[in-house]
Amino acid sequence: MPLRWFKRADPPARIDDDDWARALVSVPTAPLLPIDTQNRLRELSESFLREKTISGVRDFQVTTLMRATIAVQACLPILGLGLGAYRDFVEIVVYPAPFKVRRRQIDDAGVVHEDDQWLAGEAMEGGPVVLSWDDIDPEQCAAGANVVIHEFVHKLDMLDGDADGIPPLPAGQRKHWEALLIEAYEAFCDRLDAVEASIPASVDPESEAADPWYASLPLDPYAATDPAEFFAVCGEQYFLDPAALQHFHPEWYAAMRRFFRVSAEPAGATPAG
Repeated sequence: MPLRWFKRADPPARIDDDDWARALVSVPTAPLLPIDTQNRLRELSESFLREKTISGVRDFQVTTLMRATIAVQACLPILGLGLGAYRDFVEIVVYPAPFKVRRRQIDDAGVVHEDDQWLAGEAMEGGPVVLSWDDIDPEQCAAGANVVIHEFVHKLDMLDGDADGIPPLPAGQRKHWEALLIEAYEAFCDRLDAVEASIPASVDPESEAADPWYASLPLDPYAATDPAEFFAVCGEQYFLDPAALQHFHPEWYAAMRRFFRVSAEPAGATPAG
């Protein structure tokens, strides 16, 4: 067949040096990684941008810096897994700010409840990842959290079905992972219960005044929602503050290290065995 019938594949999208430098510092631990690991992250991020579509809703313009920032943060969890771990979706949708979704739930009595929720991000099984730029922008988002890592860890969790905190694992490892997940999750819930019990009655636990009490927790209280959210929050912590996660539950941290196949610790950020 004549060669003209074959379209030559374009090379991976290259991230501009300035965009790369600014995107890398969007995750505080990333610039501390060994240079060879940073280079692998850049190559993976460029391949990610070639394979995935990142688009803004309505007239929201996604700049090259925004694309690079999302790519870097999304690729940290797959540094040791490869781009194939994100094989079940193509599109990333970006809103300029938190977006509203309507939730429908049925309680134990069979009563249907509907309410509107404002979200910073959402990962859909077999579908796109939706993000709020205000919650990604390093100049605006809260320190100690990362919505991109959080949602893309959900994507890894969903590869074998519903998000349940258990990503695809060999049968021999799955039971061990599940046991550690539940142990760590319940330990965190117990600590959260103790913190909430210690908040004086004069302090609204939902207000900023309660923050000093919650600050003693090793994870964001949102991790207590369910095992899937616990895994996603721990995924954030693994790449933002791995030492804190390791101190909280060494065995759970070790299981996550084996899964991600890369250490996020600056002194030893190499592929894990």
